[in-house]
Amino acid sequence: MKIKNIIGAVLLLTVWTLPGRAQIGEQRNNLAVGFNGGININSVSFSPTVRQKNLMGISGGLTARYISEKYFSMICGAQVELNFSQHGWSEFDEDHPELEYTRTMNYVEIPLLAHLAFGRDRGVQFFIHAGPQIGFFISDTRKKNDAWENFTTPEQHDKDVENKFDYGITGGAGLELRTKAGNFLVEGRYYYALSDFYKSTKKDYFSRSAHGTIVALSLIHISEPTRHAQIS
Repeated sequence: MKIKNIIGAVLLLTVWTLPGRAQIGEQRNNLAVGFNGGININSVSFSPTVRQKNLMGISGGLTARYISEKYFSMICGAQVELNFSQHGWSEFDEDHPELEYTRTMNYVEIPLLAHLAFGRDRGVQFFIHAGPQIGFFISDTRKKNDAWENFTTPEQHDKDVENKFDYGITGGAGLELRTKAGNFLVEGRYYYALSDFYKSTKKDYFSRSAHGTIVALSLIHISEPTRHAQIS
């Protein structure tokens, strides 16, 4: 693993712990639970390179968020999710456009996010999410057309997932509308995997095989009334 990846993971873990440690502003106690759903735009970082185009997948699950304090104009909290998410890749070769191959990979994922927001308690808020994410591979589906019969099968086509534990960093931003009926959110994220799903030792074919995913999400939260307590 490259040193910049390690540094990035440590920094995001530090950011995620800040809401629980700061406690120097106006203390808040607000728990919200709900669900989320969205679309993944997937690709895989391969080395050696595999020609590909983006693969669409789905994402959805449960969300829990706790707001701990407001420091000046910034609302601080933490969010955890339990999601089903589809990753993978779709191959495209300009020299042989007749060849088609897709691999859809299903995961159970747990993002652990720092939640930093700006805005009114009732109304519109702008928020930022950042933190580590882990995932567990559960299954995949592969689709390959008959045109491949005249070509050598590439290494990645019939190769099973070897590392089923996935981890990386994720972050994004969005808008939240807070009403008496509930909180309605839209968000864009990017997930960068630090792990490889194929073995990557010197004797293996791929030195890197990691997910990269753009996520478009909508979320609905039901929250308890916010309780305020000024810390002296």
